[in-house]
Amino acid sequence: MEGGFFISIMAISKYVSETKFIDHNQEIVYNYLSNFENLTKYVNEGLLQKVTEQIPQVKISGFESDCDSCRFQITGAGEAEMRIIERKAFKCIKIVSGGRLPLNITFWIQLLPVGACKCKMRLTLHADMNMMIKMMVNKKLEEGVNHLAEVLARLPYH
Repeated sequence: MEGGFFISIMAISKYVSETKFIDHNQEIVYNYLSNFENLTKYVNEGLLQKVTEQIPQVKISGFESDCDSCRFQITGAGEAEMRIIERKAFKCIKIVSGGRLPLNITFWIQLLPVGACKCKMRLTLHADMNMMIKMMVNKKLEEGVNHLAEVLARLPYH
């Protein structure tokens, strides 16, 4: 078609993790997760390899972080970024994507106290993506949000 154009229909899909219980105080968990620098060690020591095993066509490397953001390279796409844009003390952390991801992500980590030394956590992911990308990654995002919740629940909070 001469002078044609392609319309990409974007749609927001919502993925919610199972509720995970963490044997640590809500404030300690919040303070740890609301600082991306705390996650660098765990991401670089195996999490990137697990992502590659789960989604072989996606190779992630070069993870770097500061308190409010993290950056990494995705083979074939370039640099991607995740940024904390909102913190509600001890209850919620809101994160958005940036860089060259093929989808826009808004991500919430929600925490609720269960007792003095226990809390529960749930992750919610909104992914704004075109239908072709959704067909390719929908199942992986469903599994991924639960896997990430499991990983975060097992971190050695201190």
